[in-house]
Amino acid sequence: MTMFVHEHLMQAVYFAPRGRKRLLFLGTNIQQRYLSPEDKLIGFVGDAGAGKSLLIRGMFPGLELTNDDDGINIRPLPLMEDADRDHFRCHTYHLDVRFESAFTQPWQIAEAIQKAIARGRRVIVEHFDLVYPHLGTNAEVLIGVGEEVIVTRPTVFGPEPQSIADIVFDSIKFRRMAHSAEDITSMILEEMGLEKPEVHSDIKHGFVLELPEKPDIDLDLVEQRVLDLIKADLPICSADDEHIRVGEMMYPCTGPRIHIRRTSEIKGFQLLKEFRFDPIARLYTIAGIVGEAAMPSRSIDLFGGRDQNL
Repeated sequence: MTMFVHEHLMQAVYFAPRGRKRLLFLGTNIQQRYLSPEDKLIGFVGDAGAGKSLLIRGMFPGLELTNDDDGINIRPLPLMEDADRDHFRCHTYHLDVRFESAFTQPWQIAEAIQKAIARGRRVIVEHFDLVYPHLGTNAEVLIGVGEEVIVTRPTVFGPEPQSIADIVFDSIKFRRMAHSAEDITSMILEEMGLEKPEVHSDIKHGFVLELPEKPDIDLDLVEQRVLDLIKADLPICSADDEHIRVGEMMYPCTGPRIHIRRTSEIKGFQLLKEFRFDPIARLYTIAGIVGEAAMPSRSIDLFGGRDQNL
């Protein structure tokens, strides 16, 4: 059954979660479902801060990444060093092409990847689209990270890395807007006397906050107060690994790098003006969307499945 899934996978699409634990968990899930021990070349595409490194950590626990979220990079790059010596010490190598291109020509990076694969090693490549033109072969598993995580097994007919890159680079803005709007909405709810929502779900171009009891609040007022903060054009930045700063306000956040830079960059924010009850989880939900499209009506399924903020 596992081999059937591998051989017949065309494309799997997941909401890209916004918390560290959720990204790690998704990485583990992808590894179990779609990777084969025989896969030698795995490519990732997506913008900086999209969560590629965390996804890789979930897929390959214990792998030494040559870059991390603190901007620390390993030099010299183990893959390049071992390729020069023609002696590969590791089973699996990782490299960030965007970073390594500052020191090494793309064709040299491609040659090192090819040599490692020929020796039976596995290579995990971030920003795979940048080295693909010099490599002459597509990844066995190609993963794009934007608003959604797209998992594909390319054939000679595609998809090409650039086509996946075009999708995820265009969609990441919605994920960042939604995350910032979600945290600002949570801030407003706390100011209005509610406890901080601890469970979150994902919807396309939006977010869902889940609460144990139905709040006695006016959602029109909540929306207006969020819109006031958006209009105030406050800066948003990562304060540390667990907090963001919105203007002068510090707020807990599980994904402090996945945000827009200023509140005014959140476009088309709206709240769904009703509390929806999940009878299975026994939780009340508040949904918000971003983007220029109008809010879907009641008849449209707004929810893409629950995804707890683990």
